[in-house]
Amino acid sequence: MMNIGILGYGNLARGVEAAIAQNEDLHLAAVYTRRDPSAVQVHTKGVPVREAARLDGGTEALDVLMLCGGSATDLPEQTPRYAALYNVVDSFDTHAHIPEHFARVDEAAKKAGKCALISCGWDPGMFSLQRLYASAILPEGADYTFWGRGVSQGHSDAIRRIRGVKDARQYTVPKEEALAAVRDGKNPSLTTRDKHTRECYVVTAEGFDSAEEKARIEKEIVTMPDYFADYDTTVRFITMEELEKNHKGLPHGGRVFRTGSTGFEKEHGHVIEYSLRLESNPEFTGSVLAAYARAVHRLHTEGRSGALTVFDIAPAYLSAMSPEDMRAHLL
Repeated sequence: MMNIGILGYGNLARGVEAAIAQNEDLHLAAVYTRRDPSAVQVHTKGVPVREAARLDGGTEALDVLMLCGGSATDLPEQTPRYAALYNVVDSFDTHAHIPEHFARVDEAAKKAGKCALISCGWDPGMFSLQRLYASAILPEGADYTFWGRGVSQGHSDAIRRIRGVKDARQYTVPKEEALAAVRDGKNPSLTTRDKHTRECYVVTAEGFDSAEEKARIEKEIVTMPDYFADYDTTVRFITMEELEKNHKGLPHGGRVFRTGSTGFEKEHGHVIEYSLRLESNPEFTGSVLAAYARAVHRLHTEGRSGALTVFDIAPAYLSAMSPEDMRAHLL
């Protein structure tokens, strides 16, 4: 039985909590929050909610700490900090900054003799694995990734960090003409802007609903580097009632393609497609994190330390099944 802690209690944390309940070898030991613990009601009965400051001494009885903050501001600080105290898993998803995030976490975890898995989830994560597998199988080819249509938690969180924003949902929408060209094996050359659009639904905080404030908020969104600057982005201001009525769910998904050719004359074309259609982005992401928490604990018990990505972990480490059962039923 592995003792799991969760830091934060937003959508992703609740997804992790639900996933832990489905895995008999995982036990939710505690939820840690920067809020008043008495104001946080978790779903699992009997699980204590504690102040995040209790983690600082490194004395909490945890096999793995799940870091469920946002990639914009939380995880760049939290993951190196807690990797020096516990085995950790995060879902850092700012692709452009993964190498530098890995380096900071690796230094902290190695010094402490801990394992720290970064950028876990479905992209980065499961999609990353599919890109690796497909490019190894079809070395002569091209990769394409399409996300959505769905709500991006990380991008929505980034919008909510803007001054004057009360709440927001951001949808990533693939361009159908680009998707069709890839699926047909046409191997198009596509820019970031060619593949997706981004739709943002924003609720302003009290006192920020003037035309001038909305114009400022919109400009901050569409020019935000790493998130919106490279996309055709639309911003729509709506009421909280509209948000709760029409944008309450958190669906997502996407597709990874590898197009390539084989044969001595490269005469045969192939298209590999891996797709996900998710009714709940945070619950699916939480399920991926839970499986990888098992792997992180196993690797740590074997003496592994430092930062890891999904590329570094063999599939067998993810499963609660025995090797014999995996060979008998999955191979």
